[in-house]
Amino acid sequence: MHKYCFGVDVGGTTVKIGLFTLEGNIVDKWEITTRTENGGINILPDVAKSIEDKLNEKNIQKEEVKGVGIGVPGPITEDGTVLTCVNLGWGEFNVANEIKKLTGFENVKVNNDANIAALGEMWQGGGKGYNNIIMVTLGTGVGGGVIYDGRILTGVRGAAGEIGHMTVDFNEPDSCNCGKHGCLEQFASATGIVKEAKRALAKSNDSSLNKIENLTAKAVFDAAKEGDELALSLVDQLGRYLGVVASHVAAVIDPEAFVIGGGVSKAGTILTDVIKKHYEANVMYALKGKEFKLATLGNDAGIFGSAKMVID
Repeated sequence: MHKYCFGVDVGGTTVKIGLFTLEGNIVDKWEITTRTENGGINILPDVAKSIEDKLNEKNIQKEEVKGVGIGVPGPITEDGTVLTCVNLGWGEFNVANEIKKLTGFENVKVNNDANIAALGEMWQGGGKGYNNIIMVTLGTGVGGGVIYDGRILTGVRGAAGEIGHMTVDFNEPDSCNCGKHGCLEQFASATGIVKEAKRALAKSNDSSLNKIENLTAKAVFDAAKEGDELALSLVDQLGRYLGVVASHVAAVIDPEAFVIGGGVSKAGTILTDVIKKHYEANVMYALKGKEFKLATLGNDAGIFGSAKMVID
């Protein structure tokens, strides 16, 4: 009889792994190093060995495990094929089949890391109680995940929800990592917020931010909370970019709620409030009144979402 499952979140630096009961309770969680050398050939064998070691440690039989869910930082097709994972050194191959071979588990589910984070937040985090959410992850980049009727909306090429590369400024001279110009990620990521702050500070000496040597996104939000006018304008600009994008996405998906996660979301309600302000100002009447929630699972969202894929 199945009692457990594993949730795995593969990152560029570490792999997070969680052992869950089928009721959604976390039994144990741990991390292993992501060995990206040699084209990332060791990553999945390391995951399989870590799972095997945990089964032995907990004296759990393989027959008691329903399966393994895994999230990876790249587009994934429905059959578990990764198209590319630059951060891991992977080209195109079927992750699901490889994990099946390495672990002996037949039930293996694979999806994009932003998508599984969204699923985790819907299940046990900031989106709990909703079946239709859009998660926006604001970190070193900007990611997104769409949950429709309780399930991940993947898209034909596994790229659904990649809102970080929606164009928000057609006059931006700098190029994004994707090769385009003016992507949301260039303005709403942690690095993008700092870049915009430095641009503004080059034209002003009237901000408390001028005194900060190593400027961070957190410093911008902290200054805004203290009433610094330039910082407030930067936060408002950020909210406008995110609010307008949210209004466009809502016109296609019509979710119940937006969940804002990633390191930038630690700013708190000052962020969700300004996004909602600009969302309401730009969205059609029938789509007004959506909820904007902060993510609550932090770095564990991925393992929760991966486990949920298996449980379902």
